[in-house]
Amino acid sequence: MMQQPSSAWSRWAPPAVRNLIVINFIIWIASMVLLRRGIDVNDLLGLHYFSAPKFSFVQFFTYMFLHSTSSIEHVFSNMFALWIFGSTIEQVWGAKRFLLFYIVSGLSAALMQELSWMYELGDLSGYELIRTEAGLYSTKDFLNLLVTVGASGSVFGILLAFGMLFPNAYVFVGFFIPMKAKYFVFLYGALELYLGVHNTGGGVAHFAHLGGMIGGLILILLWRKKGEISQQNY
Repeated sequence: MMQQPSSAWSRWAPPAVRNLIVINFIIWIASMVLLRRGIDVNDLLGLHYFSAPKFSFVQFFTYMFLHSTSSIEHVFSNMFALWIFGSTIEQVWGAKRFLLFYIVSGLSAALMQELSWMYELGDLSGYELIRTEAGLYSTKDFLNLLVTVGASGSVFGILLAFGMLFPNAYVFVGFFIPMKAKYFVFLYGALELYLGVHNTGGGVAHFAHLGGMIGGLILILLWRKKGEISQQNY
């Protein structure tokens, strides 16, 4: 029996990557529409600090499907990286393993973000009011302001996986400068660590990015130890 040729829709990305990109863009559009109606989805389902009144464990999962509603740059950059690097990895691992890796990287990123908040804030139990550059807040209101959204943690896990699977493949930095994937991943990880330690980057969750890479690394090493994926670099 002759097989029907796949459609252009199914060819632009493998199924897991394709569905993730579509879901993320749909949720991003829905979030903007609901925000105009007074419903802030990012505030409801974005990752809050664990001791904030608005915190919920479900946010460890939901935050990675939300993005900033102030511009398209946040969601576009994440989805573009997911498409570029994730498509190749899914073709090697298959959709189920890739999706598990994506979720685990996002969860580990969320955990690292919680730990970084905990270290940065310290013990706030003795404070009723906290003064910031934006004004004076009660401790509960201040903690509710701490929110992280985005698929960046999962994407950084995928970036690390690409560097481990295809260490000698060339990545074009800024679209012009060629660099081997293994060096690109190492330098990017070192940069995120530096920016996180020095608390720079305009509100970017650098430690969450590192958490995604660490979670992805642990999962790859576990799979290799169990013989579920090849020890050999592709």
